[in-house]
Amino acid sequence: MDNLIALLIAAPLLGAAVLLCGGRRLDKTGHWLGTLLAAVSFVIGLALFADMLGKGAEDRAMHQHLYTWIPVEGFQADIAFQLDQLSMTFVLLITGVGTLIHVYSIGYMEHDERRRRFFGYLNLFVAAMLLLVLADNYLLLYFGWEGVGLASYLLIGFWQHKPSAATAAKKAFLVNRVGDMGLSIAIMLMFTTFGTFAFGPVLASAGETSEGKLTAIGLMLLLAACGKSAQVPLQSWLGDAMEGPTPVSALIHAATMVTAGVYLIVRSADIFNAAPDAQLVVTIVGAVTLLFGAIVGCAKDDIKKALAGSTMSQIGYMILAAGLGPIGYVFAIMHLVTHGFFKAGLFLGAGSVMHGMNDEVDMRKYGGLRKYMPVTFVTFGLGYLAIIGFPGLSGFFSKDKIIEAAFAKGGTEGWILGAVTLLGAAITAYYMTRVMLMTFFGEKRWQDDADGNPPHPHESPRSMVIPMVLLAVGSVAAGAFFEFAGFVEWLEPVTGYAHGHPPISAATVTAATVAVMVIGVGLAYLQYGRRPVPVVAPRGSLLTRAARRDLLQDDFNHAVFVTGGTHLTRSLVYVDHTLVDGVVNGTAAGVGGLSGRLRKLQNGYVRSYAVSMFGGTAILIAATLLMRAV
Repeated sequence: MDNLIALLIAAPLLGAAVLLCGGRRLDKTGHWLGTLLAAVSFVIGLALFADMLGKGAEDRAMHQHLYTWIPVEGFQADIAFQLDQLSMTFVLLITGVGTLIHVYSIGYMEHDERRRRFFGYLNLFVAAMLLLVLADNYLLLYFGWEGVGLASYLLIGFWQHKPSAATAAKKAFLVNRVGDMGLSIAIMLMFTTFGTFAFGPVLASAGETSEGKLTAIGLMLLLAACGKSAQVPLQSWLGDAMEGPTPVSALIHAATMVTAGVYLIVRSADIFNAAPDAQLVVTIVGAVTLLFGAIVGCAKDDIKKALAGSTMSQIGYMILAAGLGPIGYVFAIMHLVTHGFFKAGLFLGAGSVMHGMNDEVDMRKYGGLRKYMPVTFVTFGLGYLAIIGFPGLSGFFSKDKIIEAAFAKGGTEGWILGAVTLLGAAITAYYMTRVMLMTFFGEKRWQDDADGNPPHPHESPRSMVIPMVLLAVGSVAAGAFFEFAGFVEWLEPVTGYAHGHPPISAATVTAATVAVMVIGVGLAYLQYGRRPVPVVAPRGSLLTRAARRDLLQDDFNHAVFVTGGTHLTRSLVYVDHTLVDGVVNGTAAGVGGLSGRLRKLQNGYVRSYAVSMFGGTAILIAATLLMRAV
């Protein structure tokens, strides 16, 4: 079965190659081919999963070595794959949810003349993410890492005729380059420290290396994770990425790009376990982003951008859990998988709403849609209940475990982290209830589109509805399945696990989580359920206005990096022109002037030379006579 690992990547990669190079002859069938090859990868994943279940917990890791990529003395890079419990979890998520998004895209992109190319990019995205999670060394992981970045650039800017989409794609690409520098530096540090970048030797030797080196490596890995997973301070690209087609948003937020940073940290668990300072910074970044994204999500009227703020916040939960070490690694991945179901369902539901509302994204122009789109309402509603942690649904089990682990950190730090996670749960319930009420409840606030066409909300076609229904099933059942099917025991051989001991009981934590959820829902209902929603957003408080502008993250970046960089460049140009050019040009002018004057002494006339010789002789005679007289 080990030989099948490469086929997981080969199937969607083949689809990308054929669809992008096959030409217009595939325009009528390309979407089916892309979907089929994504499904083939999922079936291969299921076969490998079944084989893995038949082995003992310590014998489940599989390896496949294809060939040596770079054979140089003292430096060897292999094209080799590693499939263990952690990577298998990602394989099933990527291929399973990815295939459903492919199916959804058949209907969503039906009238797009470039649909074949779109499916080629989707296949490329899936293949790159699979390479990232299946690589057995950091250098090959980096190759997949950059592939994900390329695919995201192509998909976010797919409608490049819109300036906003082209700008968003460039922004995502550039911000991620900053994080990618962190990963490249980390790999260099690994090679100079361990003499290799393969997972096995690096992670096995981490405990024997100086803490300072491991801290540096850990911080660079965290920088990389911040870029891909849109964590503070590299989070500014995520909201703008909503300019891409809605299936792209679902794929990025649920199964691929933003989950890569969480995978990188958990895969590098041994490094962070031996570098407590780096681990603490991971926790802080997760806690800050958790609240940052939640606050931004409260103020967005664009349905997709509200969900984007939600993703930022939920990934913050996962990063925080990963920063807790062995008491949190498993629950970071558990929440990642449950989030994959309900966030994909929410984005596809948002796309369904847009499909029936002439591509309108402003929730203030929705209202009362539950009567016209009943299936979308139910599936979106189940995703909503899952994300706010409604008891019994998937988010309840996974998020509750992270909150318990936060309290179990112990001491003042544990109380602070526990309070932050509870506050995040309350805000999540608030902004997601706001989305539900503004979209599906209340009076109709529909308006004609830019061409004067009134909206005619209706249920989406079957190819869009079926994936939404299946994802809704996962939103309901995934958490309970993981809780009772032994997900902790499944991942423990790879990530390690330590049972935390929170200062308060698990029942108390659960009660507190449910209580803050009810408070968040209640506040949103009082504001948006019992009052008419104005079509034009009121000015709002200072915090609301700041949240609408993403808490001024772009303003900060513009002031510090754009304006600051401009002033720095101008200063360097001034120094170059005045100091550097002054020295160079002054030296050249001095040499030129001196040579010009000396050149006059060599004019080629014999009479001039004779006069010079006579003058020199006269001076010498006069000097000699003067010296004798003295």
